Amino acid sequence: MDSSSIEIPGMEVSAITLEHNTLTLGFSRAYIIKTMRGSVERTKWWQAGALIFDNVEQINDNIPRGCLVCAGGDIIENVYTYRDMIPIPLESRGKTGCLLRFYNHDAILKASANSVKLELLDVAKYIAHIR
Repeated sequence: MDSSSIEIPGMEVSAITLEHNTLTLGFSRAYIIKTMRGSVERTKWWQAGALIFDNVEQINDNIPRGCLVCAGGDIIENVYTYRDMIPIPLESRGKTGCLLRFYNHDAILKASANSVKLELLDVAKYIAHIR
């Protein structure tokens, strides 16, 4: 099976916005690891996009602002908790949320919502083979 996932550590966040109960985590650069079935090698790519949480039920008061770089964290999708990664594709309803830490900011982004969707922009740009 071919699979792809975003590595949360190192993801460059360009903006975090909360409008009309929708939390958008826009990123200018996220590193993607692609694995092909039957291959021992993987490839590394980068791409811009957004992680969108709709019907936000709870969010911490101190939303980090400015250009941020993720240090790690969790993405919650119902019974699954993805630690330090985001599966591609991701679109789900139910109990969703995030808990993200940043290298250059003390605040943690913690939110819970009723749905999550990953939107990738343009096309992925190749970086390197991982052996």
